[in-house]
Amino acid sequence: MSHGPSTQWEEDKASDYKSKLGMKMFIFYVLVYAGFIIINLVNPKAMGLIVFAGVNLACVYGFGLIILAIIMGLVYNYKCTRKENELNK
Repeated sequence: MSHGPSTQWEEDKASDYKSKLGMKMFIFYVLVYAGFIIINLVNPKAMGLIVFAGVNLACVYGFGLIILAIIMGLVYNYKCTRKENELNK
């Protein structure tokens, strides 16, 4: 005994746009993250420098990466939703 799908799926007309946007954002994030890795490889003592409100570079950069990922996710969602609405009219 089975049932059909719970939602109606249609063609995703914005899939090309979403793929390209996702790859661009991924590459950007990888480059920013690579900066974190390079600093740790080249000059690990630099991560101990106090840079903001008594917090060292490692914490600031790490939290920055987390915040950047959240912001990028929100931007991706906004742009993809807008594009889907535009193409599905």
